[in-house]
Amino acid sequence: MTESTGGERDSLAPVIPLFGSRADRTPTPSQTDGSDGAATWHATWIADRAASDRSAARAAHPATGTVPVVAPAGEDDAAAVAERVLLRKLRTRSLSIREARSVLREHELEESEIEGIVDRFLSLGYLDDTALAEQLIDKATSRKAQGRMAIAQGLSQRGIPREVIDEALDQLPDDEAERALEFARSKARGLEGLDRDTALRRLAGQLARRGYGSLALSVARQALDEFAAPPRRGVRFEP
Repeated sequence: MTESTGGERDSLAPVIPLFGSRADRTPTPSQTDGSDGAATWHATWIADRAASDRSAARAAHPATGTVPVVAPAGEDDAAAVAERVLLRKLRTRSLSIREARSVLREHELEESEIEGIVDRFLSLGYLDDTALAEQLIDKATSRKAQGRMAIAQGLSQRGIPREVIDEALDQLPDDEAERALEFARSKARGLEGLDRDTALRRLAGQLARRGYGSLALSVARQALDEFAAPPRRGVRFEP
């Protein structure tokens, strides 16, 4: 695994809100396990889509209240193929709305068709940039020990809008310095044997790459000072 957020493949599922409560969502494709779960989920999705289409049809014919019979799209229809591809991707990896649009555009659909599919997936909870941002931030802080700068860059690379990123980062506790120091302490022992300047430069560089910016040098210095200090001994009383 690399330190760079750009080249690493994130396999994140399901999308779960981490800060505060959120209304119950329809399960995402990646929340099912095994072929039986996937089949059940897909059947539920088809039923939800059919209900949505019937509601739209009733709204289009309020005078009669009738629902016209609409033949389902064939399996070879470009839009149907694109939806199946997007569903398969969502079973293994959560996607942002921008990433979902990119998947659909590979199938030469009209923009209106793309937006129709995206809107339907949004309404069913299969796409949610806010929840995805929360999940990525939790992974970045708990597993990668990243700072805000690196987190923001990683979320932006996933296509999450800036306003969503800022709102999600605002939910983080103000513990950037503590997390940076914890990371620096974990790396200080590995620099044992190097001269002070070399160790300081390397540790500060690691912190900067993790997104700790202006904290990097001071935190690196503190961690090295702590590691070099002799252990504190308690007072011994002679009998």
